[in-house]
Amino acid sequence: MRARTDRLVTADELMRMPDDGVKHELVEGRLITMTHAGSLHGRLAMRLGAAVDRFVEAHALGAVFAAETGFRLARDPDTVRAPDVSFVRKERLLEEGLPDGYWPGPPDLAVEVQSPNNSVRELELKAQDYLRRGVQLVWVVFPKKRAVVVYRPDAVPASLGEHDALDGYDLLPGFRYPLARLFTVKPRS
Repeated sequence: MRARTDRLVTADELMRMPDDGVKHELVEGRLITMTHAGSLHGRLAMRLGAAVDRFVEAHALGAVFAAETGFRLARDPDTVRAPDVSFVRKERLLEEGLPDGYWPGPPDLAVEVQSPNNSVRELELKAQDYLRRGVQLVWVVFPKKRAVVVYRPDAVPASLGEHDALDGYDLLPGFRYPLARLFTVKPRS
């Protein structure tokens, strides 16, 4: 992940950028370019996203979004993030429907899966940024370690291994997902 320019960019400018085949986020007006994720990353994000989506649909809790969905987390300078998986509670869904552009505000749940180019520190800072901007629950998945770190406001991050289960807490009441199920997808050594 690297910054592309020293000039501050707005969320509107980011939305109008031509598709160059690369994922971009905007952090305090700075355009961040991210490399394409590998197949392991994509498979883990899909498995976890599908489990969350099935649970959310079955309990009519809100909406789950894929990795391409941008969330405008701040204005002036603008921050737009696109978690690998995200969820917004039903109470926060807009009466007029989903916007064509970025979601106006943070998701309630943000999931990030470590890519080969992401450092642990980088993902820790991203999770803390999500919490600071109103996200209620962050799951950071580490494929090679077969672990997930759970971040919640006013709580110490919790590290879970493949014998533990993710918990939806009050955000997704009753959601439990055994990490052994997620980590049946094995990384190449």
